[in-house]
Amino acid sequence: MPVDGGSLHYAFGPTVAVVVVCLLGVLLRWVFGSGRSRAARSTGPGAGSGSYGLLRTVATVTGQPEANALRALLSDAGIRSTLTARPDGRVDVLVFREDADRARELIPPIR
Repeated sequence: MPVDGGSLHYAFGPTVAVVVVCLLGVLLRWVFGSGRSRAARSTGPGAGSGSYGLLRTVATVTGQPEANALRALLSDAGIRSTLTARPDGRVDVLVFREDADRARELIPPIR
């Protein structure tokens, strides 16, 4: 059966397919979503309160150069570390829990 050139029947199938895919995307996002907004997650318990999962804070210093020096000291001892900046400008030096005691022994007292 020939299709009339002025008819839009040829666009009906792809249009339905796009609408179905969009509806499936919305449905899946609703079903598998966390149920909390991003804003609620970032201000929830533990957010911004120094909770870093497996990492422990071993020192807090006043600036990035001091933090990098401590990180180099820990690295020379074979201890993996990372840095995180606080809102007040100070920097925390973080290590894994199993290395925390040894790291604290290596770090000189901060005046």
